[in-house]
Amino acid sequence: MSEKPHVPETKNIPRILLSAGSSSSGKTTITIGLLAALVEAGYKVQPYKVGLDYIDPSYYSEITGRRARNIDGFLMDEEGVRDVFIHGAEADGDADIAIIEGVRGLYEGFDSFTDTGSTAQIAKILKCSVILIINARSITRSAAALVNGFKEFDRDVHIAGVILNNIGGPRHAKKATEAIEHYTGIPVIGVIRRNNSMKISMRHLGLVPAIEERRRADNFDERIDFIKNTIKEGVQVDRLLEMAHEAPDLERPSKTVFSPREIEDEHPAIGVAFDEAFNFYYHDNIELLEMAGAEIKYFSPIHDSKLPDVDGLYLGGGYPELFAAKLENNVSMRDDILDASRSGLPIYAECGGLMYLTEKLSTGVKGKGAHHMAEMPESTHEMVGALPGHTLMGHKRVVSYNIGSLAMDAVIGKTGNSFRGHEFHHSEVTGIPKDAKFAIKLSRGTGIIDGWDGLTVNNTLGCYAHLVASSYREFTKSFVDFVLQIK
Repeated sequence: MSEKPHVPETKNIPRILLSAGSSSSGKTTITIGLLAALVEAGYKVQPYKVGLDYIDPSYYSEITGRRARNIDGFLMDEEGVRDVFIHGAEADGDADIAIIEGVRGLYEGFDSFTDTGSTAQIAKILKCSVILIINARSITRSAAALVNGFKEFDRDVHIAGVILNNIGGPRHAKKATEAIEHYTGIPVIGVIRRNNSMKISMRHLGLVPAIEERRRADNFDERIDFIKNTIKEGVQVDRLLEMAHEAPDLERPSKTVFSPREIEDEHPAIGVAFDEAFNFYYHDNIELLEMAGAEIKYFSPIHDSKLPDVDGLYLGGGYPELFAAKLENNVSMRDDILDASRSGLPIYAECGGLMYLTEKLSTGVKGKGAHHMAEMPESTHEMVGALPGHTLMGHKRVVSYNIGSLAMDAVIGKTGNSFRGHEFHHSEVTGIPKDAKFAIKLSRGTGIIDGWDGLTVNNTLGCYAHLVASSYREFTKSFVDFVLQIK
């Protein structure tokens, strides 16, 4: 008698994806308002962000009380995307609905001829409809041409509705709506009036992170409420919910990365820097460190006077350049981290963490483009000094996927391990000695110097590469095992 064929389990998750014709169309603000409106209505909403963005998801987590997840079709295969998506919808209790915000324009991706890394790719993998947000400032009938072009470009992507943003008035809204619905057959389910109060504070790497914006802005909740009420007034939320519930069941992946493991030894404590200066972390990374056996202890390099009792350190990205004076003034914390590094404590630092571990950090940029750095006066500050080099803020903005492999055994894996990640920075590290050791060789990306990344001293590694644990699956287990070995 033949065995019964394996039928993969499925999961029903109502879901909708918000995309746009291009960046700066209002996706993030509209997503924030929609999430807040749904939470107010009593829904358990799971937020997602397509692509490798830390800042937008910080608002989504703040609003929903659930850990926003990143999904990326360049870093993850189809099963990996479904794994992160389904796990996110279940991890904080089953969600009633999933809201996914796209990245850039709907079809922007890794290259010119495929949809790899694009929002469209995610829409197809997750079998969900797209709401297309159009920046309708100064256009009416032309909006129909835009929507029709997006509709016809890839018939496998289902554009279920349109939201018109930056509408000037009723006449503008009527003409654009009539044109779109007549020429494309796609309903306009939202009209958002032009209003500067809908904007969220920006700086050189994007939005101001939610943790910082809440602390520095007295009217944070009022602004979120204003955005929420604008969306409730302008968007047919009930219609959007109907579209979300039309999504078919999703097949679960054959295996998941989100599997806790048992370790025989005492669970090692890993200190994670988290404050206004360091808050660029993927929730998957922290969760998977815990699943690999780590106990997470958060600390603040700005506010705490000493390190907690830990067996390893994880210094994520962020904006150390904006808090350089405060980081410098916290001498006891810098001394603690330097002593820990010299004693061989395993330390992993990404981007902002790398900058903090170098000897000095110079802020302020003269000349063309300096207005983007207006929050940073020209000054030089002492940093930890665990890694050689002088970090300089600059005009050059590096935003790129990267591909690399380990050239030596290190805190994040064994020699030969390969990964796909990304880098996103406005700085460079100079004055590195010729005999410096690097743990990472990049085949794609910029890194620290000449395609090398992962500057290494003792058991301290600092890199511009950002790793995503649900993609580079050796990361968290290797980190915990390395800490246990040293401990």
